[in-house]
Amino acid sequence: MDLLRALALFRVVAEERHFGRAAERLGMAQPPLSQRIRRLEHELGARLFDRNSRGVRLTVAGSVLLAESAPLLDRADRVRAMVTRADRGELGELRVGVPPDVPGEVLATIVRTFAEHNPAVRLDLRELTTGEQLRLLADRALDVGLLQQPAQLTGLVVGPGVTEPVGVLVPRDAPLAGADELDLADLAGHDLVLFPRDTAPGRYDETLDACRGNGFRPGRVVHARSPEFVVGLVLAQHGVALVPAGAVRREPRVVWRRLTGNPISWRTSFVWPAQPHPAAASLCWLAAGILRDDGTGDLVVPPGTPTPWDVVHGRAD
Repeated sequence: MDLLRALALFRVVAEERHFGRAAERLGMAQPPLSQRIRRLEHELGARLFDRNSRGVRLTVAGSVLLAESAPLLDRADRVRAMVTRADRGELGELRVGVPPDVPGEVLATIVRTFAEHNPAVRLDLRELTTGEQLRLLADRALDVGLLQQPAQLTGLVVGPGVTEPVGVLVPRDAPLAGADELDLADLAGHDLVLFPRDTAPGRYDETLDACRGNGFRPGRVVHARSPEFVVGLVLAQHGVALVPAGAVRREPRVVWRRLTGNPISWRTSFVWPAQPHPAAASLCWLAAGILRDDGTGDLVVPPGTPTPWDVVHGRAD
């Protein structure tokens, strides 16, 4: 017997004090309602109603059941609601990988804005390289990745992202700082400060190929992971750096110069597994908009990218 359903029917009869009125309120015939109540009495081993021609009244046992069933049914309703919210990704934890070069203030905005829209979901942000994120996504130890493209994305759904033009970072007092724009060939004779290859192999190789193809062959490549270390190496004259414009914030001793014709651009995309966390698409669309509004890149949306509505309703494949 469905005890919760039987208790709900019992409460309506107890409130109406009449099987006919209760059946009408429930939208069912009276005989099945009477049968359900008798089965409940049999299940509990107690008579719940005294019946007469004018209606019914609660027995002592029925009065006890009426009082005790209210919190039980309320709890059942709460459980159903919480299960539904969890299935929609409105509860729990969302594990998100982000590359080391995402500015701290941008991450703070993403966390704060997501919390405003999804207060019951905790964001677990992890600073990870593209390679590390791909391994964790494959093992289902990560729900969302923000990957530096190009990358091998087998079995992953590519969501929204941003594309940023890459320019040159030089000391403010360097001769190269005097031009508004620079050609890659203008960097000839300089060393290059760049992120380590294991951080994002595809992006690393594409960047060096573009340099060589446009007349810049660095004497050597000096590696730096964090934006602060990049700036420090540039100031120490260990080379010029290729970075997006956002890497030079609040550092007056360096300047960023655009490359003529934008020969290098870096694309970063949100990805998630084919069977996603229900909140994945919501987070990715929100965060991609924040990255775009940060002013350093353009929003990129691949054709067929699932929306949050698609993911919740099973249309993300």
